[in-house]
Amino acid sequence: MNVVVIGIGLIGGSFAKDLKRLYPNVNIVGVDKNEAHLDEALELQIIDEKGGYGTLAQADVVFVSIPVDAMVRELPKILDAVGEETVVMDAGSTKELICQSVAQHPKRRNYMACHPIAGTEFSGPSAAMEGLYEGKTNIICEVEKTAFKLQERALAIFQDMKMRIRYMNPEAHDKHIAYVSHLSHISSFMLGKTVIEKEKNERDIFDMAGSGFESTVRLAKSSPEMWTPIFEQNRDNVVETLEEYIQNLETFKQLLLQRDYENVYREMSDTNRIKQILKGIPLTKNRT
Repeated sequence: MNVVVIGIGLIGGSFAKDLKRLYPNVNIVGVDKNEAHLDEALELQIIDEKGGYGTLAQADVVFVSIPVDAMVRELPKILDAVGEETVVMDAGSTKELICQSVAQHPKRRNYMACHPIAGTEFSGPSAAMEGLYEGKTNIICEVEKTAFKLQERALAIFQDMKMRIRYMNPEAHDKHIAYVSHLSHISSFMLGKTVIEKEKNERDIFDMAGSGFESTVRLAKSSPEMWTPIFEQNRDNVVETLEEYIQNLETFKQLLLQRDYENVYREMSDTNRIKQILKGIPLTKNRT
């Protein structure tokens, strides 16, 4: 199997590492605008060779893991270059604009719109790991627009990686992911910002930070280059979730100001049912 991975960072590199583990005869070509990433990926044996869009015509599978603003620009060019029997998959955290960008493309049938919900706060080829996708959910949008035999090829890979598959339309994906992923990152960034600003006056604040703070602020270490375009593309849904979140924070603040500790307790107790909702979902440091 000939595979081209475009974007050799955490997501693309982890995909490549799993392919190498699962399929010993796979040949993986890396494409990245950052030459240092390609050199590092070669040194780490994540990829077998460097390439460019000229190598896409011979690929069985193309996996695209670049920032979503670049995805909108580059995906049509990628489809222009692939062969008739190539399946192109992406890992974009937004789906509506990406799907729109290729809706009328002559090779739309070659594209499967995906979002594997997996990752860590780290980036670059050195962050890549085997097994990142195992047990994680992969959301596939507009699957009916992908040629059936190409669907089968992609789904076989996902099955071998032991991923869970969910089907969703792009609009629903972007709305739901704003709550379960995008809002989490904003909360983490802003908590980190608040503490950093406070630290200017209290130098020992980080010495007192426990595991709760560390786990909550972990996502603030994520790449701004990746997340700013995500927030831009999903702005309306993100703003809606922020309005609800801010209202909940304001309500909680008012309960404290009113010394209404009975309802403070009730707010937290009611939210404890998140444990049942998330039961069976591995809440590890590798999940975002």
